Amino acid sequence: MNKRILIACEESQAVCKEFRALGFDAYSADIIDCSGGYPEWHIKGDVLKILNDDWAMMIAFPPCTHLAVSGAAWFEQKRKDGRQQQGIDFFMNIINAPIPRIAVENPIGIMSSLYKKPNQVIQPFYFGDEAQKTTCLWLKNLPPLYHNDKPNLFDDNITHVGKGEFFEWIDGKTGKIKKQPKWYADAFINAKNKEETSFLRSKTFPGIAKAMAEQWSKIITS
Repeated sequence: MNKRILIACEESQAVCKEFRALGFDAYSADIIDCSGGYPEWHIKGDVLKILNDDWAMMIAFPPCTHLAVSGAAWFEQKRKDGRQQQGIDFFMNIINAPIPRIAVENPIGIMSSLYKKPNQVIQPFYFGDEAQKTTCLWLKNLPPLYHNDKPNLFDDNITHVGKGEFFEWIDGKTGKIKKQPKWYADAFINAKNKEETSFLRSKTFPGIAKAMAEQWSKIITS
């Protein structure tokens, strides 16, 4: 049985460690060093160069900087200088990889229209983390992640919880009250620069990582 799992574009090793805990040969891969503490499970370099290395499954978190609607104000410039097309090409190379089972994660963005609508849209609070972060999943030969559709009911170690705290402020230009999830605002407050802010906001929530490993690993072993 092939138990090799590629976690593409992941430096945190959140998903990788969950698969390892279940006995799978999981490897994170990114162009930067891992921060998860297990460099022996990390492949540093261009993930596109290892897509043909006999993987049973790939879960990918391709960069969303040039694709997410949250950055729509900069789309025109990114189209002109080619950055957006690079992001599109990378996403499509990942989703079309020669791997039998694929899951690609991204926030709401242009790939929903340029490629197709996601198979599933999830939130961290679906899986036990009190936070809101709308996350799209495009799936190939993998089922949507199971979660309870009723709040506060415990089932199979997965339960809806609250959406977490929100940070509110008054927009200096419009005078209107705005709000965003506190974890999202804290990433900006605690980061040293814009790059670190994006880095912190891209982390996979523990409940989602655990659900991916526990549920999708059964597809291989069944």
